Amino acid sequence: MTLVKMKEILAHAEENNYGVGAFSVANMEMVIGAVRAAEELRSPLILQIAEVRLKHSPLHLIGPLMVAAAKKANVPVAVHFDHGLTAGKIREALEIGFSSIMYDSSHHPLEKNIAETKKMVKLACGYGATVEAEIGQVGGSEDGSVDMEILLTSTEEAKRFALETEIDALAIAIGNAHGMYKGKPQLRMDRLSEINDVVSIPLVLHGGSGISEEDFRACIKYGIRKINVATATFNHVVQMVNGQAPFNQYFSYHESVIEAATENIKRHMHMFESVGRV
Repeated sequence: MTLVKMKEILAHAEENNYGVGAFSVANMEMVIGAVRAAEELRSPLILQIAEVRLKHSPLHLIGPLMVAAAKKANVPVAVHFDHGLTAGKIREALEIGFSSIMYDSSHHPLEKNIAETKKMVKLACGYGATVEAEIGQVGGSEDGSVDMEILLTSTEEAKRFALETEIDALAIAIGNAHGMYKGKPQLRMDRLSEINDVVSIPLVLHGGSGISEEDFRACIKYGIRKINVATATFNHVVQMVNGQAPFNQYFSYHESVIEAATENIKRHMHMFESVGRV
């Protein structure tokens, strides 16, 4: 058990009807915490970083760290480049050894989204990597800098997009949004069920921070296999570390960041029912 393709992890989740957390990381401590959580709970893991986060965590530094951690893990770990926006950075991630990429062209009209996504599928295929893409538009932006409107995924467009692009996983918009929700999330389970009926590949839920355990379980029931979590982990680390300050030495702080990341990730793994699947 080591670095694996995300496709393999999601296939097992599909066969056994559970969800897999895709946890965004920003530094070494969060990587250590995520792998520690997965190993303690015997859960598969997806480590990821989005292109918009690279201004804080340069890909040439964080990428090899993520890949090395996956290779040393005693549970299956996929390393995923989330919300890839440019071919250059996607290629760099693949060269580093990422086993999965998400190309996000969802802001374009359907025809262009299909055409551009097919190019990225061809690129990733040369590296044997899993490909995720998005149809519809999840609310907000990955880094919280843009307040984008949610554009619900069309069932027919989802079916066409999956068939024509030949991607391995499809991210959809059913009322979910990046960042923390301002109110109670209003997820369209009816639309999710409709899409699941006509799309044969695993479905992906972005914007997992702040969704209830009940809604997570319902999403998994109707075909969601990959669930993205970023803000909840970042916030939990800040809250836990602030609650323990001041620190007497750096390495006490270092351990607290790891513990906070581990704690939040383990909590989500229990909600996604991925515990003990390895």
